[in-house]
Amino acid sequence: MRRLRSLLAIGIIGILAMLLVIQLWNSRSSEVMQPSSGALRIASHNVHYILLNKAEGRWSVGDWMKRRHALDAAFKELDADIVAFQEMESFQGGNDGSVNLARDYLRARNPDYRVAASDDWRSFPSTQPIFYRSDRLTSIAQGWFFFSETPDRIYSRTYNGSDPAYASWAQFRDRRWSKPFRIVNLHFDFQSSENRLRSADLVASRIRPWIEAGETVFVAGDLNALIGSRTAGILREAGLDIVNVPGTTYHFGRGLNLFGAIDHILYTCDIAQLGRPMVLRNRFEDVYPSDHYPVIADFRLPSRDGNGDCRNQM
Repeated sequence: MRRLRSLLAIGIIGILAMLLVIQLWNSRSSEVMQPSSGALRIASHNVHYILLNKAEGRWSVGDWMKRRHALDAAFKELDADIVAFQEMESFQGGNDGSVNLARDYLRARNPDYRVAASDDWRSFPSTQPIFYRSDRLTSIAQGWFFFSETPDRIYSRTYNGSDPAYASWAQFRDRRWSKPFRIVNLHFDFQSSENRLRSADLVASRIRPWIEAGETVFVAGDLNALIGSRTAGILREAGLDIVNVPGTTYHFGRGLNLFGAIDHILYTCDIAQLGRPMVLRNRFEDVYPSDHYPVIADFRLPSRDGNGDCRNQM
């Protein structure tokens, strides 16, 4: 019995030591560096929805009041030219998007930014807005499509009948570069691997003609999949490269950094990634902005037309 207890104790200590190593490894690269001169900084952040009909408790209106200052502080620390948001939703049942507390709060406190991929919720889903720095960028087009058998019908349910999920996109012109670019902002299903794969197939089918036509394209968002997954592979096979995000991006709202990144940024190969990608893992006044960390990467845009299909450069 004594031997069994000793072995059990050794096993528990071993598991705890392994978890500590995983936590430390997945917590690396938390410092946000200043952007390189001339770089375009792109970030992606899943900020978790707010339950409007819940006064207190996790993800309630009361919880939002506690974490909204942290979200604004994190947004400012990113110092990004573009931030693609997911789950920026104030949920009150159904598809009603008439209230969006997080979007309006950030917009009011950051007047240097405007919002693309967000409009009247009855004709444009508003939970995945793209904030952009208005002194540098001009939004010239925007759109959406749902991960559904009927992707061009707003709020159509996902392939297996679960809640609607979609991609928003916006096209921008940068005052520092002559060639416009497009960014696709997506959020894949966290439960169903089949939904993720079919959603990735749809995104690939939508972006492939843009890439083949010579457009510069970014894809950013919460894939709910690791970098080596088949989900990410489908997007790469459409003609994209992927940023190797270090460590954890989903932390359960507790700072538990137990597995690799599921939030990603991809890009066509006419774009040069500058420096290393970053993940902002800070708490602000002891509060996490969300259960995801924002991811950040710097890029240099192409100065002239050219085919950025990464398949041509393998």
